[in-house]
Amino acid sequence: MSIRIAAVLSLLLLASNASVLAQSANYPAKPIRIVVAYTPAGATDILARTVGQKLTEAWGQSVIIDNRPGANGNIGTEYAAKATADGYTLLMVTAGTHGINPGLYRKLGFDAVKDFAPVSLVAMVPNIFVVNNAVPAKDLKEFIAYAKNNQGKLNYGSPGNGSTAHLSMELFKTMTGLQMQHIPYKGSAGVLADLIGGQIVLTMDNMPPYVPQVKAGKIRALAVSTTRRSPAVPDVPTVAEAGVPGYDSGAWFGLVAPANTPKEIVYKLSRETARILKLPDVSARLSDLGAEPVGGTPEQFSAHMKAEIAKWAKVIKDASVELQ
Repeated sequence: MSIRIAAVLSLLLLASNASVLAQSANYPAKPIRIVVAYTPAGATDILARTVGQKLTEAWGQSVIIDNRPGANGNIGTEYAAKATADGYTLLMVTAGTHGINPGLYRKLGFDAVKDFAPVSLVAMVPNIFVVNNAVPAKDLKEFIAYAKNNQGKLNYGSPGNGSTAHLSMELFKTMTGLQMQHIPYKGSAGVLADLIGGQIVLTMDNMPPYVPQVKAGKIRALAVSTTRRSPAVPDVPTVAEAGVPGYDSGAWFGLVAPANTPKEIVYKLSRETARILKLPDVSARLSDLGAEPVGGTPEQFSAHMKAEIAKWAKVIKDASVELQ
């Protein structure tokens, strides 16, 4: 009897493997959905739509962008974690969802490592320090002096508590001794609108949504957060250059699938994403917005995410960041 059972199990396993291989070979056979755990028009949304459009062109299947914002990206991320692991639901993750949040929240409805299959790192993005045009400071040193003369009176916006924009500004406050009020929004679109409108004084948010408005003269850029200047705004100094030595902070974005998605599909997606990011029009578009295309293997992306989780956990602890 045990021999018969073993034979049946072997046949079932072979049939299952054959089914997975057939599914992978025919992938994609229907529309793909990329979940974005933030509001439209932010950096995550822009990158997802850019990659999604090229996947549609390459494979002839529609790629739908599914915005599910809330709880600093946790709502959309949990939704994607529980999706069917067949390659038809993907998630554009960020330094927030898969770097900061695991160290910021005591309880999450997902495990950033165990519940996802990394596909590819997509882009690295500096944060940009921008102020509304009513602010008298013309550079970062002038702004620091202005803020010190108005301790506790200025406010800054971010796409949400615990976002890279929030923690980048908290790091800046710690290194400069400034006191400013944090106003969390539900996404970058609201931050940008209120910054242009003068309801908030500044932000240090992901670059892509802000660069066009800086170039249009609607807001003023004082610095970028990384150690190198951005080709998108080459005349804008880094925070370190502009008066805060040693400052360095930034963001990143990547594609993941639910855990247990067939490896053949994960690698097919990874290879295609890498190809897309090397296309001249995609590279030019991302560069114009201040994003650096990356790519890479699932293994490289997995190692990157694990390192980021450890890094941000230390930052959160050292800065004693608490959610409001």
